[in-house]
This record gives sequence, structure tokens and C-alpha cells, in this order.
Amino acid sequence: MDSGKLLRWAGGIMIVMGAGHLAVLATTAWPDVAGWVDRGMWAAVPLLADGPAVESLRNKVTFWGGPGSFGVPLILLGSLTWHLARRGVAVPAGIGWALALWCALGGVLLVPSPFFAGIVPGLLIVLAARKTGSPDARKAG
Repeated sequence: MDSGKLLRWAGGIMIVMGAGHLAVLATTAWPDVAGWVDRGMWAAVPLLADGPAVESLRNKVTFWGGPGSFGVPLILLGSLTWHLARRGVAVPAGIGWALALWCALGGVLLVPSPFFAGIVPGLLIVLAARKTGSPDARKAG
């Protein structure tokens, strides 16, 4: 498999993981998300305790599990990886190693979790960098 295909697979996996994460949150915590619209966007993570502690905590968990989570950056990184693959530009192996290590650590800290699935696109980026023979890939391995 050529490096462009590896990068497209990595980008696609990241986009699906990030979008899936946000979709699960939207379906499981829809009342909280809809409440932000009713109370205003500042209600997502209030700076002052303006209501019951349980409701405030639920708002914070919903925010950090949704728009404040890894989902949005993962979609952006996946889109960038896909775009660079289409242009024939190699993504540095360090990006793949960082993603794989971050997902491995997240998976260990948050078991059970699909965090471990993020290791796959990270390693695909590393393999693609090695196939292109980029200097970054030679340093990393």
C-alpha cells in the first residue's frame, strides 16, 4: 500500500472517530446540549455555581465530553491528513507517534474506552512516513 493510501486511511479513521464521538454525545446528552441553547452558550460551563451541583457537574461533563473533547481536534487532524495525502505531502512520523502514544495513554487511563482505536491511525501515519523516506521518519525509527 502506498503512503498516500495509508494517510487517507489514517485521516478517514480519525474523521470517523471524532464524528462518532460527537454523535454519541449528541444522542446520549441531547437534553443538556439543548439546555445550552435555552440558557445561552455561556451555560455550557458556568463560571459560577448558579444551580444545583449535580446539574452543574453534568453540564461540565457534557461539555468536556463533546465540544471540549478530543473529537473536534481529531476531525481537524484527520481532515488535514486527508488533504495532505491528496496533495502528496508526507505527514511527519512524529505526529503519528504522538497520536499513538496519546491514545495508548488515554486508553490506559480511561478503561474501557475506544481510545485504543486511535493507535491505528497514528501507526498508519508512521508507516506512511517511513515509506516516503522522510528525514523525520529516519530519525524516529
